[in-house]
Amino acid sequence: EVQLVESGGVLVQAGGSLRLSCTTSGFTFDDYTMGWFRQAPGKEREAVSCINTSAGSTIYKDSVKGRFIISSDNAKNTVYLQMNSLKVEDTAVYYCAATLQIYCSPGYVKYNSAMSMDYWGKGIPVTVSS
Repeated sequence: EVQLVESGGVLVQAGGSLRLSCTTSGFTFDDYTMGWFRQAPGKEREAVSCINTSAGSTIYKDSVKGRFIISSDNAKNTVYLQMNSLKVEDTAVYYCAATLQIYCSPGYVKYNSAMSMDYWGKGIPVTVSS
């Protein structure tokens, strides 16, 4: 059974930091492109960042560049999202996702890549207060 379980989301003040974790099982982690998406109330789900777990290459949405860092621990089948200098507009439910359909490339965060994910976590809320 495939599982993606997110953890680490809480309420934080603007300017603060959080680290999200996504622990996975049931598939060959190293073969997949892993990513983080978010969905704010009334908005579409959008890609925030992705990582090619075998090569370690990463891509970020423009609005989080320089603030968020995605990483993976292949031995633990886990992907992380370190979020620094958080802003109120970062408030959303954050989802972990895995795919074999697309590579982590600029298109992952530019286009509607949510349609190309194979597996999803259930999501975890992150609230940034002013």
